[in-house]
Amino acid sequence: MRFLTFLIACLTALLAQAAPPPQALPPELTAKAYLLYDYQSGQALLEKNADMQVDPASLSKLMTTYLVFDALKHGVLTLEQLLTVPDHVEHVLPAGDSRMLLKAGDLVTVDKLLEGLIVASGSDAAITLAVKIAGAEELFVNMMNQQAKALGMTHTHFTHPAAWSDPQHYSTAKDLVLLAAALVHDFPTYYVRFKQHDMTHNGVAQASRNRLLWLDNNADGLKTGQNATSGYCLIGSSLRDNRRLISVVLGAESDVVRSNESLKMLNYGFQQFDLARMYRKGQVVSRVRVWKGIEREVEVGFRKDMYLAFPKGWQGQLTAKIVTHYPVLAPISVGQPLGKLQFMLAGKPYVSFPLYALSGTQPANVFARGWDALQLLWGEWTQPDKEKTP
Repeated sequence: MRFLTFLIACLTALLAQAAPPPQALPPELTAKAYLLYDYQSGQALLEKNADMQVDPASLSKLMTTYLVFDALKHGVLTLEQLLTVPDHVEHVLPAGDSRMLLKAGDLVTVDKLLEGLIVASGSDAAITLAVKIAGAEELFVNMMNQQAKALGMTHTHFTHPAAWSDPQHYSTAKDLVLLAAALVHDFPTYYVRFKQHDMTHNGVAQASRNRLLWLDNNADGLKTGQNATSGYCLIGSSLRDNRRLISVVLGAESDVVRSNESLKMLNYGFQQFDLARMYRKGQVVSRVRVWKGIEREVEVGFRKDMYLAFPKGWQGQLTAKIVTHYPVLAPISVGQPLGKLQFMLAGKPYVSFPLYALSGTQPANVFARGWDALQLLWGEWTQPDKEKTP
């Protein structure tokens, strides 16, 4: 790797010389796995066993919900549409499984079924919606796994839309936070349903199992899960001053513990970290030397606004540098990954963000390419200490 160090203009004002304040210790948590995620920056602020594969229980219904939202967005379903509850629903649900108390043959609107899926975690609602969208539960499971792959959930596999326990039904805290973030990003119109506190169907009232909705006035999602294998799980989200944090707690000992530990993480993130937008989408961060191309340099930057979360009071300890593969060879196309922007905190690696080409270049003529080849060859002999990709 070749390190091209440069001073970031937008950090200049932040580089104060005052000593940083002591950092508060993170909360003590007892869950088997957890993750605190800053939505705007995509950074993990706190984590434990975030890659451990676990039974996600009813958290899996977030993927069912994602596919329902997607069907609504693309007109496959409408909220007013009436669906018939399949005949087998009443007989296949395990004892004690969450349900909105549907009966076979009932005609229920998609709107009410979605309410039952999100608020009551209804497995009967999940199956009814899955059968309508895909034609069969097995086909819907294929859709779930395809969407998981598309979202980058590389350590996740689903076996049922209602999230029944199975050795091949698993996920991780890192994968589940990607799913939660995608729900926020992809479906802002429908996402607001996650903060609904209660629902009533056929005269039976049910409250959301997400205690965060009562513990945190800024909480607006997402889902609980629990079974004998998974323990008590909760994916929460809180939006404070236009900043969103998402928490994942897996394998807590009780409903109260999963809620309290989620709130502890969220409070820690909001109280102990600041967030700053460092670059806008398409803003030029720097220019990178290109070899064997018509253009000698291309511009690099980000495909979306780039935010950085960092410990409060530690602005003066931030520095940054660009890391690129050496040498960068033409052709280069717009949008091509060309390295990363590496942030250092108090001289130690902190977090990095991928950089993309904002401009491109085609290969130069044979003579120019040959001259660059000679320069590269000469450079290898005269600069043996240059860092490069093996």
